[in-house]
Amino acid sequence: MRPVVTYACETWVLKENTKLKLQVFERKVLRKIYGPTKENYGTWRIKSNEELNRLIGNNNIINHIKAQRLALFGHVYRMPDDSMIKKVYEWTPMSTRSKGRPKHMWEDDVKSDVVNMRITNWKDCIRNRPKLKEFFEKVKTSLKL
Repeated sequence: MRPVVTYACETWVLKENTKLKLQVFERKVLRKIYGPTKENYGTWRIKSNEELNRLIGNNNIINHIKAQRLALFGHVYRMPDDSMIKKVYEWTPMSTRSKGRPKHMWEDDVKSDVVNMRITNWKDCIRNRPKLKEFFEKVKTSLKL
């Protein structure tokens, strides 16, 4: 289910309403997969959100997306400076922004995830690939994000 739903999720900016819609969809699918629970006195009930979280080990869709974004961020950060992707990432437009509230940017979203995980030396963590892979597994089951 996740590969279809999260196609190109590395580039998404997660707003609260998007997170909510993804969580609702994931729980709906999980309830179909795991089915109802039979009570002691013979009635059936749907599984609660807490039961679903225990069944999937807190490896929810939002944490999966955030881990994918952190992986892309690390990949782009490690690229050589003459790479086209790195040039596009570091490019700043010459024009001015439109009036109003500033748009929520991908980089800000990823860096806030790093701050929420309380990682102070994220640049060193990105350069050390084995440590980074270990970190991504931690992100996928984290309750802090």
